[in-house]
Amino acid sequence: MPPRCANTMSAAKLFVQLSARRSNHIGILEILLPPQTRSFHFAASARQTRFRPALELRYATVARHMARRSFGLTSARRKTQVIYNPQQDENGKEMALQITPRAANRLSQIMAKDKNPHLALRIQVESGGCHGFQYLMSLTTLPSSLAASQSTTPAPGKTSSSPDVPSSAAQTEVVPSTTTSDAPSETGVGEDDTVFTFISDATEAGEDGARTLATGPKIILDGPSLELLNGSKVDYTMELIGSQFKIIDNPLATSSCGCGTSFDIKI
Repeated sequence: MPPRCANTMSAAKLFVQLSARRSNHIGILEILLPPQTRSFHFAASARQTRFRPALELRYATVARHMARRSFGLTSARRKTQVIYNPQQDENGKEMALQITPRAANRLSQIMAKDKNPHLALRIQVESGGCHGFQYLMSLTTLPSSLAASQSTTPAPGKTSSSPDVPSSAAQTEVVPSTTTSDAPSETGVGEDDTVFTFISDATEAGEDGARTLATGPKIILDGPSLELLNGSKVDYTMELIGSQFKIIDNPLATSSCGCGTSFDIKI
């Protein structure tokens, strides 16, 4: 009879012992592997188990960082505020128009050049153009009573002292394009007009913040125009063919002309 090992172990016992090691996750067929191969597999499994918590912690940290960054970007984009007569759409949601930093900066330059802190850019949408609707932009001066307050309640369209009419030089700064009116629009605010202003990073709470808000760059629209431009942005583009204020990212526009002055809407 051939000699037998005193520590012999049956295949069944070996299977039970290896299966009990949950951290190694040994498959059934891996029991048949040579000892050296099994030891290499055990070492690799141990390394993965040891590093897994660190990787999970790293992924969780990155996810939290991205979430905070996304929230910060969302908050930074909200730089336009309604200061007069907010309007709601048919779903009860407040209609909005965003003023980009480029457009706000250009409007501020025009206001400073004209020495008129109550200057505003009026945007109207009229029928016409190659796609059915076109933008009409002009400068207007808001009443000082409206510019000096942040109230959202309707204010009188006229004041006892007539506002200064924008100069012709200021009107030319609004870009000589097919969508720009050469003559200044009528001063004052209509009953269905809504006024938006750009909130700069320097605007703070309190009286100083209120004064900055009152003299900040503003855009005024009538009710029908706001409905057609709800959710869009007012930008200032600088191109080889000329620089101009332009409406971009209009969610209601289905198509537009190459120069961006005429558009079609969803029906």
